[in-house]
Formats: sequence, C-alpha cells, structure tokens
Amino acid sequence: MLRNGIPIGKAFGIPLKLHWSWFIIFALVAWALSVGYFPAFYPDWSVELSVAAALVTSLLFFASILAHELMHSLLAKSTGLTVRSITLFVFGGVSQLAEEPKQAKDELRIALAGPLTSLVLGAVFWAIWFWSRASIDFLAAIAYWLGLINVFVAGFNLIPGFPLDGGRVLRSILWGRSGNLRRATRTASNIGRGFGYLFIFGGIALIFWGNWFNGLWLAFIGWFLQSSAVSSYRELAIQDMLKGHTVRVAMTRDCIPLSADLTIDELVHRHILTSGRRCFPVAIDNRVVGLVTVHNTKAVPRERWSTETVGQIMIPIDQVKWVRPDESLSTALQLLTEADVNQLPVIDGGAVVGMIARDNILSFIGVRAELNV
Repeated sequence: MLRNGIPIGKAFGIPLKLHWSWFIIFALVAWALSVGYFPAFYPDWSVELSVAAALVTSLLFFASILAHELMHSLLAKSTGLTVRSITLFVFGGVSQLAEEPKQAKDELRIALAGPLTSLVLGAVFWAIWFWSRASIDFLAAIAYWLGLINVFVAGFNLIPGFPLDGGRVLRSILWGRSGNLRRATRTASNIGRGFGYLFIFGGIALIFWGNWFNGLWLAFIGWFLQSSAVSSYRELAIQDMLKGHTVRVAMTRDCIPLSADLTIDELVHRHILTSGRRCFPVAIDNRVVGLVTVHNTKAVPRERWSTETVGQIMIPIDQVKWVRPDESLSTALQLLTEADVNQLPVIDGGAVVGMIARDNILSFIGVRAELNV
C-alpha cells in the first residue's frame, strides 16, 4: 500500500514521502478546525483568521507525526537496522524498516521512542499555550490543540495491539520472555485484530446512533488496524519460512539470453507466448547488456513490432536490480517488493545464471507450507 509516494526530501539520510491519502486527511483536519473547532472556541475570529489558524495547525500536526516516526527511525538506525523511508498517509505515518529488530530490547526502545516524542511535544505545546493564553490568542489556540492531539496520538499508539507502538511494546515483552519472535508476533497481532474489530463495532454503533462521521472514521481505523495486524504477521511468517534458504534453491535456470537484434514481433511470438515467461536477458557478443520484459514490450505500439528491436526497448543492465545465487530468498523478496517488479536476474561472476520471480518464491513457500516443513 505504501511503497509508492511523493518524495519530499530527506531527514538524517532517511527518504520522506507523502502518500496520496495524506492529502485527504490534511484537508479533513484543516476543514474541521476551520469550521468547527476555532469558530466554537473563538467566535470573534474572522473566517480568514480561522482558516489561517487551521492551515498552520494542520501543518504543525503532521510535522509532529513526522517527528514521532523520525524518532522510531533514528532509534532503529542506532541499532543497525536499515530504514527505507518514512511515509505520511491517511492514518498518520509509518517508518518502513528493511528487517525486524535483532533483539527484544531493541524492539522495546524503538517502539517507545515515538509515543515518548509525542508526549514531549504535547508538553511543549501546552507550555506555549500557558505562556501565550493571556496575550496571543492565535498562538494559544494553535498550541492548545496541538498539545491535546499529541497526547492523544501517544495514547492511541500505546494501545497494546500490533502493529501499533503499544503492540510492539507487548511483542518485545513476550519475545524477551519466550525467545520466540514469531509466537510473540502472533499473540500481539491477534490482540491487534481484537482491537480492530472492537473499533469497527464501536464505529457501527456510533453510525446507528446518528454520529455517522465519527462512526465511519472509527470503523475505518478498526478495519485498517485488523488488516495491518494480519498482514504484519503474515509477512513475518513468510520471512521466517524463507530464513536459511538461498536464491539458488528457487530460481529458474533455463535462462537463454536473446539477441539484441531480435525484433519485438519475434520476441513475442517465439519466446513470450511459447514459454509464458515475462522477462529475458539480452546479450551482445555473449555479454549480457540488459533485460527485456512484457512491460517493456506492451509499451511499444503494435505497428512497430516488426521493425523495433529488443535492444531498443531493453532495460540496460546497469539499471537492473539483481541478486546473487547465494543471497537469501528473503533478500530477493524484499528487492522484488521495493522495486515493484515480478522478477530479478540472478548474476554470478558477471553472467546471468537464472531468474528469480515472485511465482518461484510463492511456489517454494506453498510447497513447504503444504508439507508443514
């Protein structure tokens, strides 16, 4: 869901992104503040002043969410983990880590960093409100709401249901006691699903009582929480199943390079349609120079298939993500997910020795799961 986003820069070397859904929640928060909160508490304000305060408050609110996630990421980096990015989206923000923490104590520190940051920010904003409330209404109004919402964010994230921060705290405790990360994750995920269903039912009840907006929002949060809990556990289970296995055991080896002079028409009718494969290495003088995929092919108008060649549409090899045969299957799966591609070439000593595709990994997982291995 959050692989793609609009890059907005970097902080401490960590890429920052905005998911398209962020614009929805930003608009909703700004609208609610400008037509509801500020006019209710400051009726003498003009419409322009309420809108200005709402926009400033919304921006600072999401800056607070970013600070929350940034502290998670910085603590993760301090333990040696790789942080791929931080993405702001409709439910706040998420730090995308390349792997799980190595120890329970690291998980605990990383999980607590965010809520503690939100609590500190809440205290700072309330201190600003206390200092300015008698003289600067504009600043005091913004600071009070930001103090309140940061404390709420801290409290909500400490709900003991995975993948919320509180669920990660619970998982770290269970993990530390049992030494079994997968079992701890399953327990914390089940609790997260329980809270998710509780929110869904609570939201439905609010809708029946006439509070449709808050009810719909609460039910939506519940749906997201329970589905995230399921997918988080499934992802860990898959990584656990792939642990200790290399690309070599799942890759396909019938990987004959195609000539760069081959026409697209020949590529389609002699290779793609007859083999069912979606990706082929391309060679010049027995040296692999690129890859051609079904995606590259279908981007070319049909009338040019007889004249345009594979060499013209291929992806140059220096732009291709690839893996070695001795790399772990979990690394290959991460690369496939990050690059949002269906297959990767397997290169050994400069030569393409095979291909590893999502289907290969899914088949490997399916057989092992069926045999309970």
